Amino acid sequence: MNLARFPRIRLGHMPTPLEPMENLTRLLGGPNLWIKRDDCTGLSTGGNKTRKLEYLMADARAEGADIVITQGATQSNHARQTAAACAKLGIACHILLEDRTGYTDAAYTKNANVLMDKLHGATVSRRPGGADMQAEMEAVAATLRAEGRKPYVIPGGGSNPVGALGYVNAAQELVTQASDMGLRIDHLVHATGSAGTQAGLVAGLVALNSGIPVLGIGVRAPKDRQEANVFALAERTAQHLGLPGIIKREHVVANCDYVGQGYGIPTEGMVKAVKLLAEQEGILLDPVYSGKGMAGLLDLIGKGFFKPGENVVFLHTGGQVGLFGYPEAFDVAADLAR
Repeated sequence: MNLARFPRIRLGHMPTPLEPMENLTRLLGGPNLWIKRDDCTGLSTGGNKTRKLEYLMADARAEGADIVITQGATQSNHARQTAAACAKLGIACHILLEDRTGYTDAAYTKNANVLMDKLHGATVSRRPGGADMQAEMEAVAATLRAEGRKPYVIPGGGSNPVGALGYVNAAQELVTQASDMGLRIDHLVHATGSAGTQAGLVAGLVALNSGIPVLGIGVRAPKDRQEANVFALAERTAQHLGLPGIIKREHVVANCDYVGQGYGIPTEGMVKAVKLLAEQEGILLDPVYSGKGMAGLLDLIGKGFFKPGENVVFLHTGGQVGLFGYPEAFDVAADLAR
């Protein structure tokens, strides 16, 4: 599997650390817990989208783009990292933000990721919840082309076969790190949303014949739809790698029991997970993705899903800056008012 044949622009700090969570392991008992720190990729506070953008921005540059268009929810981590990548490479950026929660407070609509989008120089436009965001991006791109611009459209989350190469590369990185450490990984767990991270991991780990199963903790869609989306993209990614047919349906597993009332809406489990990691390991999770992913992992540990002594790696996808958009969820607003 030779990823060097695909264009890539180095944007992140790689490899990211693979570390034991010793305090949490002792507290919970059961499996040995590890964390892959993709919150440390470096680009605009880091996160998993940086890996995808290394391939997507190389493709945009190869096509001669002078502006990148992408979309996400109001507090999109992908939007922030795309804006930062564009700033670094001197390419204009326009972001479409979809209102998926209905929240109207300024902390959510103007602070955190939204503030950073604008600090990186991106222009931002808003769309109502339920909009066809791909169609909205294409309409913006058509207008720009009519003006003589050369837009490059990146799907939400950077989740297409080009972007998923970032997590094929992450799979290769993880296997190498584990081998160097003498670590047998029994499970890899992470938050799954737009499908690109899980699809890339599955394609990469299967291509490497690693034997490492991936469990995605869903943050948005029901299980059937999430697994179907990941499977379809993993198949397309494997084909893009020149390895058609290697992905089987059983390679794709998602648990979507921890979404709560919907995407981006806090849950009690998420809040507990964020606080627990902050207090036990000095690690900050985010309220939309890794917080719910960790909530799922903690609950599954309590239910005995993992065997004692197994090595479970949690992939931290970043997004801590999103915490500043949710002060009320963590009782911070009440504390500040005192």
